[in-house]
Amino acid sequence: MLYALILAGGKGTRLFPLSRAKNPKQFLKIVNNKSFLRNTVDRIKPLVDTNNIYVVTNEEYIDRVQAELPDISRNNIFAEPENKETATCIGFSAVKLLKKDPLATMIILPSDHYIESQKLFIDTINKAVEIAEKKKGLVTIGVKPIRPETGYGYIEMGEKINIGVNAFKVERFLEKPNIEVAKDLILKGTYLWNSGMFVWKVDVFLREMQKYLPKMYKSMALIYKNLDTKQEEKVIQEQYKRIDGISVDFGIMQKTRKAYVIKCEFLWDDIGTFTALGRFLKDVKGNNVKGNTVIESSESCTVFGGDKLIIVFGVKDLIVIDSEDVLLIMDKNRDQEVKYLVDILKNKSNLKKYI
Repeated sequence: MLYALILAGGKGTRLFPLSRAKNPKQFLKIVNNKSFLRNTVDRIKPLVDTNNIYVVTNEEYIDRVQAELPDISRNNIFAEPENKETATCIGFSAVKLLKKDPLATMIILPSDHYIESQKLFIDTINKAVEIAEKKKGLVTIGVKPIRPETGYGYIEMGEKINIGVNAFKVERFLEKPNIEVAKDLILKGTYLWNSGMFVWKVDVFLREMQKYLPKMYKSMALIYKNLDTKQEEKVIQEQYKRIDGISVDFGIMQKTRKAYVIKCEFLWDDIGTFTALGRFLKDVKGNNVKGNTVIESSESCTVFGGDKLIIVFGVKDLIVIDSEDVLLIMDKNRDQEVKYLVDILKNKSNLKKYI
């Protein structure tokens, strides 16, 4: 049977101070009047029955997820005791689904992406399911790059497979490049952005985890053995303390020989930086703006505010973010460094309350 797993445990620090530990990116309502998480669930509903839609999140966000998704059963929310990267949360969810359905096929979707064209999205996921089941492979969705982007990973397309779509064997994964390399990748025309969306059969994925992440697999096997017993919660807590977290890209996808990629046709953006956010804001005299603002003699700025009047005068390439208790002003060309600023706050006891 087909299942959807929504990844909703991240902190979204690249959009600080809009995204905070207590109100991370997946719960923000930026593009429309619905949160990223709500949009993600609604997007997959035409393909997957609501009873088969699951969310994996951190224990501290369970109540927020339930409030945001009243149509999703509490039993369909998997709670991690701590964040140990995507290979861990997907593996944890995989053994839970395996217990329910040994023949399960998983669709893994980040909870914080923007996607246009519902039909194209569903058609693409359908094809990914077909490839995952016929080829017994690990399928990811790639996006044709439209600009040199240093904030995304890249996938090189290899041999095309005969499934009737733009589907390819994965030649290799390339992590976030510098700007010069990113420009070269676009010129080559054989690279796609790595969207972080995956489709695979649960048993196939776990076998690849056993091969490439044997220690993590051993922990997941112990969790699986103790599901639906009195020891379940205790074992989960114990194993999470032992697990060395790693992303599914680094841990499995970059090593497996079973990786396939579908080149999608729908518009995609993860809105993971303020520059990306600016593409979805109102254009005012060459600036990207939201809120009560006055913009004069300024260019190429991103300004995000609320009711407070923000006046921007005589400046260029600035990001100005007003989130009431925090005002961020930074060079637009350094928006990939917001995590560095968050780390500074973490190391100052009197400033931790702001993150």
